[in-house]
Amino acid sequence: MILIVTRHAHERMSYHGITEEQVKIAIQRGAKAPQTDGLIARYTYVCVAYKICGENYVIKTVFVQR
Repeated sequence: MILIVTRHAHERMSYHGITEEQVKIAIQRGAKAPQTDGLIARYTYVCVAYKICGENYVIKTVFVQR
């Protein structure tokens, strides 16, 4: 799995203390729902909005589910 993390997503990951490994796990194991341009995955408290481009996963944003 190749992650391409946008600047916005990287800032949100840093702000919330979420690692790339947690993002990967959320994508692999989390419940997924479609969005306008991609998917959102929720696993434990981590939410990841992303889209799939070939083998790449473009991470648009990351946030904490409350």
